[in-house]
Amino acid sequence: MSRYRRLLTGPTYFFTVVAYRRRPIFCDAALRTALRDAIATVRRTRPFSVDAWVLLPDHMHCIWTLPEDDHAYSIRWAEIKRYVSSWCRPKLRAPNLLTQAALNRRESTIWQRRFWEHQIRDETDFDRHMDYIHFNPVKHKYVKQVNAWPHSTFHRHVRGGIYPGDWGGSPEIEELHFE
Repeated sequence: MSRYRRLLTGPTYFFTVVAYRRRPIFCDAALRTALRDAIATVRRTRPFSVDAWVLLPDHMHCIWTLPEDDHAYSIRWAEIKRYVSSWCRPKLRAPNLLTQAALNRRESTIWQRRFWEHQIRDETDFDRHMDYIHFNPVKHKYVKQVNAWPHSTFHRHVRGGIYPGDWGGSPEIEELHFE
């Protein structure tokens, strides 16, 4: 388990966001750059901290902490998705995948329409979700060790002393059964 200790200063949420029809596009360099730029752009007007993040080919998980008494995460996600969609549209648009209803709504072929969120209740819940996020590439068999996956905040947390560099490859971690 992680050794992440912090004060819960504002509402903290765990999110799962999925690519449209689970297309394996989220580790694409152009999309990663657009996502990073979109997050920075949105954070200038609607601040939030990124506590953890992992990008997998067809979905991502993250934990955000918003300012106290601010629960407007949906607006932030809508803006991030809109920015990424506009920046990546020429490269990642696949209109042949859209239904007529999706075409009528002018939807993107980058994002699944909705996302899943869970409000973090306490430090134990936070730690479990941090571990789940960082172990996810191993769970999906993309790598055998957490530290081998490049698209994750795990490396930042190792540098910060929150995780040991070899976390997530030992038998006791694998026994946690992150589901």
